[in-house]
Amino acid sequence: MGPIFLTIFISMIGFGIVIPVLPVYAKNAPFQLGPTELGWLVGIFSLVQLFSGPIIGRISDRIGRKPVLLVSIFGTAIGYIITGAANASWMLFLGRMIDGASGGNIATAQACIADVTPPAERSRAMGYIGAAFGLGFILGPAIGGVLSQWSTSLPFYFAGALALFNAVLVSARLPETLTVEKRLHPTEAAPLSEVFAEGRGRFIGLLLAASLLSTTGFAFIHLLFALFCQDHLGYDTKHTSYAFAYVGLIAVFVQGGLLRRLPMGRIEKPVAAVGAAILALSLWLLPHADTTGAFLGVTALMALGNGLLVPTLTGMTSRHVHGRAQGRVLGLSASAGALGRFLGPALAALPLPAAFSDWPRPLGGDALSAANHAYIVAFGASAAIMVLALILILAMRPLEIKTPGEDTGVATA
Repeated sequence: MGPIFLTIFISMIGFGIVIPVLPVYAKNAPFQLGPTELGWLVGIFSLVQLFSGPIIGRISDRIGRKPVLLVSIFGTAIGYIITGAANASWMLFLGRMIDGASGGNIATAQACIADVTPPAERSRAMGYIGAAFGLGFILGPAIGGVLSQWSTSLPFYFAGALALFNAVLVSARLPETLTVEKRLHPTEAAPLSEVFAEGRGRFIGLLLAASLLSTTGFAFIHLLFALFCQDHLGYDTKHTSYAFAYVGLIAVFVQGGLLRRLPMGRIEKPVAAVGAAILALSLWLLPHADTTGAFLGVTALMALGNGLLVPTLTGMTSRHVHGRAQGRVLGLSASAGALGRFLGPALAALPLPAAFSDWPRPLGGDALSAANHAYIVAFGASAAIMVLALILILAMRPLEIKTPGEDTGVATA
C-alpha cells in the first residue's frame, strides 16, 4: 500500500497543479479560447481516456500492473510538457489528448489495491488512497498557484518533471501486484461480459451509471470553479489554487480518517447516498456564496460529499468481481468517470455567454450580472444531475458475497 499511496499522491500533485491553472491559462492570450472551446479543452483528456481506459485495464489483466503504470506515467509527463510549451490552441489540445490516451495511472493503481486487499476491505482501502488524492490536491494547487506567479507555463513543466520522477519511483519501489496465476493468458478471451456474469449485471450496471452521473455533475467544477473564484469572489490564480488546496485538505480528513473508521462492508450504500445528497446540496449552494465564509462552508460540504461518494462507489464496484477481472471492471469504472469528466465541462460551458472570455477582468455591471446568472444555471444543473445519481444509488440492491472473504462477487439473493 505504501508505494501505491506514494504513486497516486505524486500523480495527484501534478493533476492538482494543472486543474486550477488550465481554464485561466487557456482563456487568456495567446489562446483566447471561448466557453465552448474551454469546455472541450478541460474535457478532452477524459474523452480520450474513455476509449483508452478499458484497453489499458485489459492489458494490465494480461501483463501485470507495473509496466502499464510506467507507460501511463511517461505519457502524462509528455502531455504536460507539450501543454506548457504550447503557443497555439492545437498544441493545448494535443497535450491533453496525449495525457488522456496514456492516463491509466489512477485506474491501474486502484487495480493494484484490489489485488492486495480482501473484498470486504476494498472501500476502506479506496478511502485510504482517497487520502492520497486529497494530499495531492493540497500541495498541487498551492504549488501551481505559486509557480504561476513567475510564468503561466511553468506549472505544466513542473508537473511534467514530477511525472518523470514518479516513473522512477514506480520502477524502483513498486512490486508487481498481479500474480501470474491471476493473469489472463495471452490467448485467453477477456470479454467484458465476464464482469456482469453470475447475477452481477443489474448491480454493476447501476453502479456504473451512478458513477457516470455523479462524475458528470461534479466535473462542472473542473471548468467553472477557477472561473467562478475569479469573477464572483475576485480571487487571482494564487488564491484560487489555495481554495482547491482547502478542498483537498477536507478530503484528506474524510477519506483518510472518517472512511477508514466506518464498517464499510455493511453500510456502503447509505454512505454513498449521503455523499451524493451532500454533493447535490453543496453544488446548488455554491453560486449563492457571496462571502469568503459562506464559500469556505459550502466547499467544505462539497469535499465531504465527494469524499464519501467516490471511493465508496469504486470500492463497491471492485468488491463484487473476482480478482482476474479487476482490471476490466475498474477500467469500465474509469471509463464511466472519464465520460463524466468530459460531459461535465462541456455542459458547464453552455450557460456561459459567447463573449465570456473577451470581457475585461475584474467584471462589473451587466457583465458581472450575466456571469453570475450563468454560474447559477450551471451549478443548478450539476446539482440536478447529482440528484439523479442519488436516485440510482437508492435503487441498488447490494450483492452478498458467497463466502466471507471470497473474491467472487456471486450474488446469493
